[in-house]
Amino acid sequence: MRTAGRLASELLDYLTPHVLPGVTTNQIDKLAHDYMTQVQHTVPATLGYQPPGYTPYPKSLCTSLNHVVCHGIPNDKAMKKGDIVNIDVTVIKDGWHGDSSRMFMVGDVSIQAKRLCKLTYDAMWHGIARVKPGARLGDIGFAIQRFTESQGFSVVREFCGHGIGRVFHEEPQVLHYGKAGTLDELHPGMTFTIEPMVNAGRKEITDGPGKDGWTIVTKDRSLSAQWEHTVLVTETGYEVLTLSAGSPATPDFVPAQR
Repeated sequence: MRTAGRLASELLDYLTPHVLPGVTTNQIDKLAHDYMTQVQHTVPATLGYQPPGYTPYPKSLCTSLNHVVCHGIPNDKAMKKGDIVNIDVTVIKDGWHGDSSRMFMVGDVSIQAKRLCKLTYDAMWHGIARVKPGARLGDIGFAIQRFTESQGFSVVREFCGHGIGRVFHEEPQVLHYGKAGTLDELHPGMTFTIEPMVNAGRKEITDGPGKDGWTIVTKDRSLSAQWEHTVLVTETGYEVLTLSAGSPATPDFVPAQR
């Protein structure tokens, strides 16, 4: 899991300089696919992925622009100055899954967009910092919700983090809202993602206009942001598995990893 997580983060490092005005999300997808299969010798977990009730996902990563909350499918439309985009990658290495996503700002973006991206990153880390043996999943969701709503933003309810290992999505579900002291107790060796989706407007979501079966957008068309790490519960706290040389700095409020 450490290897798979690091490779997912290194893939995002590789893509970072290519996220520019005029570049299409299909071009980002092609770069990612080739890097995974030819350089990392990993398998793109999303390509052909088909949960019950869904059509097979057609691309090697997800690109969610502006008011797209999650699962945006890469296409031939060029990104433009002022866009924000979440790039969500999952690699499979020797049967193990590494899952991570980051927000990218395309050229100069609005003050609101910058603030949304930064505070969503901080919200994720407020959740991560609660991870330790004996804590509860509700502690993670409570910390994320309390911080997010204190900043005037809202947390999407319908999608959540998830257990991950040899299986892409498994139990437990990791909600990004809730009550402290509730839900499953954390134990050493558990691995799961923390990946809050935060809207600048209201929390409600709906299907994207193309009705492709995957793309989810904010109902009020407000901007949405998301960050994701894969986390391991250790004997004394947590370890973030999806870190690499190009990972954004850990916020100052987070204590040193235990």
